[in-house]
Amino acid sequence: MSKRRGKLVNKDREGTLSLSASITLAEITALHDDIRASFAVEFKASFESFAAKLDSIQSTVADHDLCIGNLESETTDISQHLEQLEATCSALQKDNVWLKAKVSDLESRSRRPKYLKSGLTQVNRTAFFSQLLVDVLGSHVLSSPPELDRAHRSLAPKPAAGQRARPVILRFHRFQVKDLVIRESRKKGELLYDGTKIHIFEDYCPEVLKLRAEYTL
Repeated sequence: MSKRRGKLVNKDREGTLSLSASITLAEITALHDDIRASFAVEFKASFESFAAKLDSIQSTVADHDLCIGNLESETTDISQHLEQLEATCSALQKDNVWLKAKVSDLESRSRRPKYLKSGLTQVNRTAFFSQLLVDVLGSHVLSSPPELDRAHRSLAPKPAAGQRARPVILRFHRFQVKDLVIRESRKKGELLYDGTKIHIFEDYCPEVLKLRAEYTL
């Protein structure tokens, strides 16, 4: 009896163990299916999100390509315009140099010699300085008073007593006489009129004076 009862108990235990193992396997299988389905949903959502982001990135890259293309085109246009401007500026610089030289030459031609004189008063300035040149240089240089178109003081404040007088600008009617007066005044060196020193020099424009000063040591 005891042996038979023990066999029945063992058979019952084996059945119980077999049933428990069968339920556990089914649950594991169901859990595995659930997890796989959950992963599939998550992967699908992730892929869709990645696909949307990739589409956005591709759209952004396409926009950037378009912008870069436009910038390159505009840069090319600007480079061409700059080349044209540089060529124009170069031509204008050459013209400016030529025009400055021309203006300087015209201004130099319009100027006449001038000399400094102090302590002299006169009514007819042109006649006075015409005769003064004869007295200073001598009749052997100027046989008669030279013809002057104009004689006027320079644009400077009236000097005080004891200061050097303002320069007087003489405009000769003939440039040959002008050259003669300048040449002879250089030969004589010091010129005096009633004991007063007189300086005669040619009236150059500022540009020519600047160039001449470069050769003065």
